[in-house]
Amino acid sequence: MIEVWGRRDSSNVQAVMWCIAELNLPYKRYDVGHRFGGNDTPEFLAMNPNGRIPVFRDGDSEPLWESGAINRYLASAYGSDEFWPKDPRARAQVDKWAEWAKVTFTPAFSLPIFWQLVRTPPSKRDPVAIREAVARLDPILDIAEAQLSRHKFLAGEAFTLADVQFGHLLFRYFDIDIERKERPGLQRYYKTLQERPAFREHAMVDYGALRAFD
Repeated sequence: MIEVWGRRDSSNVQAVMWCIAELNLPYKRYDVGHRFGGNDTPEFLAMNPNGRIPVFRDGDSEPLWESGAINRYLASAYGSDEFWPKDPRARAQVDKWAEWAKVTFTPAFSLPIFWQLVRTPPSKRDPVAIREAVARLDPILDIAEAQLSRHKFLAGEAFTLADVQFGHLLFRYFDIDIERKERPGLQRYYKTLQERPAFREHAMVDYGALRAFD
């Protein structure tokens, strides 16, 4: 049985849970982190010395942490050849977009924009810094727009791990109060993701409990 430690409204947990659901795998998830606590106990730190979520275990295997590593394991162990190709060259084409989402898009969005607008009290927000962060995000999303104007999904015509790594943050991107450029390809793609039950269940998660107030 797959086990996941991490609260439902953590974006990194959402990426893992969405991947698990797309692969139709049974699981147990435990609420840990933020208001639930539990990520500083000796038992948890024995699994992940960083004290961060998610933590993942498949049966009696060694615990895994880092959502990207967890999802690559899931894709390798349980994914179809379409979702995570066995051919190294084809797999690398998927992986480059998955990595781009993790190391380029996510850092440009999560901390400087989402965290500032949602997890920072209004009196401590910096509107200028937020606008500048949105401006820095624009050329990154233009790259996605160019790709999605030519292809149904991020890495081509098939739904792959790259879509999980990128798409799990799009509910937050389209839901928060920021100025967004018209990007028909990205908007069409987001609607396509919303048609997937696993996306609706695990990525379109209310984040109200994360909001900071004065």
